[in-house]
Amino acid sequence: MNLDYAELAELIRCNSHSKNKIGVDQHGEQMIALIEPLGFSLTRYQREHIGDHLLFRSARGNGKRILLLGHLDTVFPKDTFTEFREDDHYVYGPGVCDMKGGNWVALNVLRNLKVQFGHLENIDWLLVSDEEIGSDDSQALTRKIAKQYDACFVFEAAGKEHELVVARKGIATYHITVTGKPAHAGNHYRDGIDANFAMANMLMEMTSLTDLKKGSTVNVGKVQGGIGANTISGKATMQVEARFTNQAEQQRLLEGIENICMAIEITGVTVDVQGGLQRTVMAPNDGQQKLLDAINQILGHDQPVEHRGGVSDANTAASTGTATLDGFGPYGDGDHTMNERALKSSFQLRIEQMTAILSRLCYRTQQVKQTAGHI
Repeated sequence: MNLDYAELAELIRCNSHSKNKIGVDQHGEQMIALIEPLGFSLTRYQREHIGDHLLFRSARGNGKRILLLGHLDTVFPKDTFTEFREDDHYVYGPGVCDMKGGNWVALNVLRNLKVQFGHLENIDWLLVSDEEIGSDDSQALTRKIAKQYDACFVFEAAGKEHELVVARKGIATYHITVTGKPAHAGNHYRDGIDANFAMANMLMEMTSLTDLKKGSTVNVGKVQGGIGANTISGKATMQVEARFTNQAEQQRLLEGIENICMAIEITGVTVDVQGGLQRTVMAPNDGQQKLLDAINQILGHDQPVEHRGGVSDANTAASTGTATLDGFGPYGDGDHTMNERALKSSFQLRIEQMTAILSRLCYRTQQVKQTAGHI
């Protein structure tokens, strides 16, 4: 298979930073133009402050109903990283593996199927615009759509050995404000209620919730408080992230953080908590294993799999009960940095694999007819 990366280069050069609505929508229009010849119908979910979400639908047949899932946005603001280049082995640029490259894999798979069968059926494709900033807007839409399908394939980057992703940690994020009572540290020390001191105690207790053996972590990533050494701090803030590998740990950490915030108020401070559960755990399950078994049979050998600490929209799709697998994009590294790259041979492999998978899962009627014709 000979791939022309000039088309991918055009996608890469269009800045689609999550908060650049104009750019994300321009990239969306690029994708619409490329997908239109394949015969999909388009539903556009218009948004005021972020890019529009796009759902492409194909005709219905007798095969499995499959949802392809990707995102249009990247992490790079305008004028920071826009270059595309290639050498014999890699392509380089913003989004080549996360995840414009993954979307390009899906696009070429659909083109292959159109050539092979003459039309597309049972395959829909959802492209959201806000994955890199937490999918706060698109999560409800993704859940509503994903639960209608037999399986969901997500095109985030593959593992180094082309592992598929069968599990991802869940994540909760918080912005916590502690309010005490400011006072002069020399003249009126007793009159103050130290927000910094309260927050420091909360930090220690929250961090102690970490259990590395269970894969659960709590990180207080940013703290800020007070106005100077001679003033009792009247206000302090911290940003907290919790990650967990199963529902029991999710409940333990979320309840633990909530209880710590409530308990500290006995010292006289007040605590305001914003945020909470962002994405629930994606965990292996029987439905996913049946899907993986079918893929292994189609491809003729067992696919390597991995668990990842990072989250994606696969977490959201999996939470609906739909069998979900991630990592169908190309292998790459340096994502979220100026060194982002993706392996050329990986594009070819993933396109070939997914073409075989979808042709078997989604076109049962045609295959029966073709088989009968050869008997």
